Order: sequence, then C-alpha cells, then structure tokens
Amino acid sequence: MTQSLVAMGYQDNWVQILGSSFMRNAWLGGTIVALAAGLMGYFIVVRNSSFAAHALAHIGLPGATGAVLLGLPAALGLGVFCVGGALAIGALGKRASDRDVATGTVLAFATGLGLFFNSLATRNSSTLTNVLFGNLLAITNEQLVGFLTLLLVLAACMAFIYRPLLFTSVNSQVAEAKGVPVRRLSVVFMVLLAFTVTMAVQAVGTLLLFALVVTPAATALIFTARPVYAMAVSAGIGVFSVWAGLALSAMFNLPPSFLVVTIACGIWLVVWLGARVPRPKRTSAAQPGVSTNLGEHVQESSAEAPSDPGLTRR
Repeated sequence: MTQSLVAMGYQDNWVQILGSSFMRNAWLGGTIVALAAGLMGYFIVVRNSSFAAHALAHIGLPGATGAVLLGLPAALGLGVFCVGGALAIGALGKRASDRDVATGTVLAFATGLGLFFNSLATRNSSTLTNVLFGNLLAITNEQLVGFLTLLLVLAACMAFIYRPLLFTSVNSQVAEAKGVPVRRLSVVFMVLLAFTVTMAVQAVGTLLLFALVVTPAATALIFTARPVYAMAVSAGIGVFSVWAGLALSAMFNLPPSFLVVTIACGIWLVVWLGARVPRPKRTSAAQPGVSTNLGEHVQESSAEAPSDPGLTRR
C-alpha cells in the first residue's frame, strides 16, 4: 500500500501545501468560479445551450492567442472574443435550433482564426497551455478581484432577469406571444455565459470546461427540476469538486484541473446510475400537487409563468 502511494507521488507535507498562498488563491478562485457556474448551469441545460458553452471556450482561444502576440494579457483577449462570440450567437439565434447553427458558424470562423494566430506564435506556449487545460494554482490576487467582480455582476443580472429568462427557457414561443423580448434576453444570457466561460477557462481550461459548467447542473437536475434548488445543488457540487480536487492534488501531486473534472464527472455518473435503479412501486396514491418527475416541474413552470403580468413588463 505504501509503495503504491509513493508511486502516485504522495506528499507528506500536503497540509503545509494547502496552507500556502498560491493554494489559498486556488481555493478562493475555484470557489468563485464554481458558484458562477452553478448559477448559470441550470439555464445552460434547460435552454439547450451546452454546445454554446463549450463553443465559447474554443472561440475565446484565438483571442488569447492574439493577445499573446500583441503582448497583452491572455485573459483579456479570451474575454473579448468570448463576449464577441456570445453577442454574435445571441443575435443570430433566439431559439435552440437557430443558436446551434449560429454557434457552429462562429466556432468555425474562430477556429480558423486560431490556426492563423497559432502559425504566427513563436513564444509563450505555456500561456496557451494554461488556456487549454487551466491552472488553478496560478490564480493571482488581481484575477481574484476580477472573478469576484464578475460574480457580483452575474448575480445581480441574473436576479433582475430571472423570471422572464425562466419563462423564455421553458416556453419561448408563448413568452414571445406575451411580449417578452426573447431575442434581447438571449443576447444578455449569452453575454453572461461568456463571462462565466472566461472565468471557468482560467480554472479548468478550454478542454475541461464542460465538466465544471454543465455537468454539476445536469447532476442537480436529476435530483430536482426546481430552478433555485437546482442552482444550489449545482453550485454545491461544483464547490465540492474544486475543494476535493485541490486537496487530492496537494496529497498526490496531481494536476488539480484533472481531479476537479474527474470528481464532478464521477458524481454525475453515480447519480445517473442511481436514478436508473428500479424502485419498488408504491401502493399508496401520490399526494395531490406533488410532482415526481423532471418533465412535470418544467411543464408546471411554463404553465404558471404566463399568468404573471410582471413578465411582460421586463
């Protein structure tokens, strides 16, 4: 047992490592990113925007590459391209089918631009590696301030548009008929998603982003379809994955991004398998008003939303 632990790179001083300044920044930065991802993840899944979330990370990659070529911070270029791509996707497609076409088109152009920038790049390959795979242990104090600011802006915006955004997410056609600005809400949501992706890429990287932004929310929706509860469960799973991943990385000298993603995916797999285990049928009748599956909650939300006159005034 001891030999296997040594082979894995077990470190006796992992407690001291956890108390170091760079690890403290990793704890704080990872927690902020997980909270932002939990806040947005529910709507990403319900609005069928998983492809858009994944694509925005890749759209931001040429921005990071171009910023490196110009001697600017990679995060600046990443954010500019993510927001620009989000504006284009949101403006070109207000429904899921339209967004997929717009997302694929913008992603194709961004990929070609990234190849062009990469052919010109001759240095700072480590910066690009961090963008691809993330580096929680390299989060600076300045990044923490930026993360916290973006989280506060994200929370404020989501609180303001929550009800109409939920309405358009579960039934966009009825929402549009009621006078809800579906296209504008789509653009705003995509911009907020771009902010979240910009933060998450710096934590787990472009290639691993999907697991932190989408997987916890998908796991939460297996438990409950109620939006607020799903957001809380999603954020909790994300925070636990970050904390456990950092602790294990200090103990076994492994990349934290890999562990964070592995834990999040492992939780999803266990919950997904558990939800498919046959359960004995109840003999008593279900209580009236109590919904037992995901679809009923979504239908309930879409049925209640049109009766709220406040939605049409947003």
